[in-house]
Amino acid sequence: MNRRKFIQNTGLAATGLSLNPINNFASIPNLATTEFPSQRPPIEKRTFTSKAVEKTIKKIKRRIKDEELSWMFENCYPNTLDTTVDFEIIDGKPDTFIITGDIDAMWLRDSTAQVWPYLPLVNKDDKLKNLIAGLVNRQVKCVLLDPYANAFYKDLTKKSYWASDVPTPQPGVHERKWEIDSLCYVVRLSHQYYKLTNDTSIFDEKWDEAMQLIVQTFKTEQRKDGTSPYRFRRNTTAMIDAPIFDGTGRPIKPTGLICSMFRPSDDATLFPYLIPSNIFAVLSLRQLHDIYKNVLNKPKFANECKQLAEEVDTAIKKYAIAQHPEFGEMYAYEVDGFGNQLFMDDANVPSLMSLPYLGAHQPSDAIYKNTRRFLLSDSNPYYLKGEAAEGQASPHTGKEKIWPMGIILRAMTSTDKDEIIYCLKMLKATHADTGFMHEAFHKDNPKDFNRSWFAWANTLFGELIIKINDERADVLRETF
Repeated sequence: MNRRKFIQNTGLAATGLSLNPINNFASIPNLATTEFPSQRPPIEKRTFTSKAVEKTIKKIKRRIKDEELSWMFENCYPNTLDTTVDFEIIDGKPDTFIITGDIDAMWLRDSTAQVWPYLPLVNKDDKLKNLIAGLVNRQVKCVLLDPYANAFYKDLTKKSYWASDVPTPQPGVHERKWEIDSLCYVVRLSHQYYKLTNDTSIFDEKWDEAMQLIVQTFKTEQRKDGTSPYRFRRNTTAMIDAPIFDGTGRPIKPTGLICSMFRPSDDATLFPYLIPSNIFAVLSLRQLHDIYKNVLNKPKFANECKQLAEEVDTAIKKYAIAQHPEFGEMYAYEVDGFGNQLFMDDANVPSLMSLPYLGAHQPSDAIYKNTRRFLLSDSNPYYLKGEAAEGQASPHTGKEKIWPMGIILRAMTSTDKDEIIYCLKMLKATHADTGFMHEAFHKDNPKDFNRSWFAWANTLFGELIIKINDERADVLRETF
């Protein structure tokens, strides 16, 4: 699939959005009378269509008073379906391959996140239901090919763009960066699909084999004997593109936590125990316990999942929680088991900010509230404030770029109406007249952005608007 060439909105380019000081978003010009032409591809060029999704777009758009925000929702929410889907029947089963956007490969993480906002509609649209089941089937193939890989090609014989990596990825693997969350997202999708549909057809022998492999990989990466079969080296000038010490990462003290050599940003970790991903793993293992105990009636493996979840959870409570002198008891982002702790966050999910979104915490939980106060403060080295916006950043894009995804997750985990509105104003002010979310934008100049086609961020924005409609519909009756 070739990179989509988005339609340029020349009318908005002339209007522009003023880059006001951070506390002056209310002065953004009222564009309610401006015509906003759709940025979606023509129907015949869309990669997938869903009647339920189209019906949802029409319903939500009618409820959004702000014309520009409504236009952004219509562009973003269906972007995954419009531009990234390759669906077919293979060996009598649905198979769905979903690229991340401007890279012709499928990430396990991104593909789950990209379809997540459509899951509530699966029982209203059989075509959409088959698409999700097909993605489960494709992810199973990927895990069985290589549980340490993060991104794959549809053609399982295709050689990697990163063939010079050590070890060389096997055919079908785009990139082999070991990230705990990649496997967690596979479990998350399967569990939620079944929970909504009661369709057990996805739980076939290959699915079972993949889940067994996921749990075994988690156990291996606890590195209780201090060793791992995994290493990753890349010939690069980017220091965050590979772990140090010949691709094995910094030393760890075995604790029961699971090592992750990379973050969800695809950057190498500083300390190998990445806490948001370990918390995510606990959730995934408990979901597997539920499936194997209550659906598949395999109590032995169900108990294995439960015990591993409890072991990792106990280690999180012992090693990942610190007493911060200003914010009190809160989570570290990464630790090594020796007592070293890194205090920051990355805008990608899983993040510390996203813990309620993932279902690991309630927004009112004390430890999350303390952690969140830190994340939104100048004590967090990757929380940036500029002339255009303020928000979470990522080492992946340097020291001056904010991630729309971080602003979106801030809004999604907030219980404060004013904070949610504040986030919407920033998102509206920083899409650079495109009508889409980007990977990151310069804190002082939104037109300096990364990735014009990043389907996960687009679809996540749509998910935010739907959440606001469901929980705080009055917000959508305002203009920003």
